[in-house]
Amino acid sequence: MVVLDSAQHVNECASWREQLRSYKNEMGQLSQQLQLMAVNQRNKETLTEVEHFQNQFYIQQINIHDLKQSIKLHERKLHLEAAANAGGVASDDTINKHEELYNEYKNLDHTLQELKDDFKTFLSRS
Repeated sequence: MVVLDSAQHVNECASWREQLRSYKNEMGQLSQQLQLMAVNQRNKETLTEVEHFQNQFYIQQINIHDLKQSIKLHERKLHLEAAANAGGVASDDTINKHEELYNEYKNLDHTLQELKDDFKTFLSRS
């Protein structure tokens, strides 16, 4: 995914941040769904799983926030480099950081999908 155009990098960052906003909202909705489901639960094993999912939703919302902030800072750097370089070419360090952020984004995406799948399975059992 090596691309030298800063404008394309900025567009990718904006797309990632938009998807992360969507994930954050989705984690909030799943958390609310969990709370509603847990209201009348008395089974200790089920309550343990409820606590696990509450913790995971909270942790993932923090992870989403942190990655979103990292991408936002990276996007600012891309804008600064584009302004400084008339050609709009990103530096090697910036390209490497972009690739790192992309990998973090994909890993988080995978983690969130697994969490959603696990939660769906949990709900179907409860």
